[in-house]
Amino acid sequence: MNGYLLNPAIAGSDGYTSFNLTAREQWLGFADAPQTRSFSVQTRLLKRSYVIKKRSVTNRKLKPSTKGRVGLGGFIYHDRNGAVERIGFQGSYAYHIFLRNNQLSFGLSGGLFQFRIREEDITYLDEGDLVIEEGIRKVLYVPDANFGVYYLNYQYFAGLSINNLFQSYLKLGNRALEDFKQIRHYYLVGGYRFIFSQDHELEPSVLIKATERLTFQADFGIKYYFRQDYWGGLVLRTNGTFITLLGVRFNQLHVGYAFDYNLSSIRRYSWGSHELVIALKFGDSARRYRWLQRY
Repeated sequence: MNGYLLNPAIAGSDGYTSFNLTAREQWLGFADAPQTRSFSVQTRLLKRSYVIKKRSVTNRKLKPSTKGRVGLGGFIYHDRNGAVERIGFQGSYAYHIFLRNNQLSFGLSGGLFQFRIREEDITYLDEGDLVIEEGIRKVLYVPDANFGVYYLNYQYFAGLSINNLFQSYLKLGNRALEDFKQIRHYYLVGGYRFIFSQDHELEPSVLIKATERLTFQADFGIKYYFRQDYWGGLVLRTNGTFITLLGVRFNQLHVGYAFDYNLSSIRRYSWGSHELVIALKFGDSARRYRWLQRY
């Protein structure tokens, strides 16, 4: 639900200074199931008090400011999947270009991640396992970089990002287990908002994920917004997963929740996946235009 983690071009795109805390528990009920935690910060270096704005009463579009084009951000990340743990950080730089009433953004991020085999979480079925025998490297550090493009106006948005640009090798083990290469991931997103009134809006969207190994997954979603303070939605994923989305805003505090339910045989053993996002967004009222807050 935090699009900045996938696309560095989003850094500062909404004009806010944002602090986001994300926690995800996947396949709840499974021992050693994947867990993800992240904390991100992003801001816009503004020279005026607004970025782009539209008056909802008169429907008059104001010319966007061309000042303050730089966005900055960063996040720390912790992920566990069984006995493998990943911890790291990334910093990002984004540049925003105004095209009449639209905004085109480019972003680049770079950072360092630590991969570690948690030997204390391993059950020894084979004492000669190449991954865990003495002398095998259990901790390594790898650099990474992401690139993204993001385009939006007050009714539609589109983005493309590429992760794992360096395609670093993960050398955990020896001989047949020597090299594991990170592959690039591609994310393409788009959506359109139908504004029925000042209180009611509907936004269909699609998120396509692909890798260089020609794996493919798509999320087809729809969100309903009420009075700019409440929203709910449904997402259908091509792997047979249904996702329910809920969110609320109270002044600067934003809270979002997602529940994933997989229709495959895994549903017999899992209570689904859960994700919680808590965000604080600071900025003067002149730049609080929710059509900029999307992914």
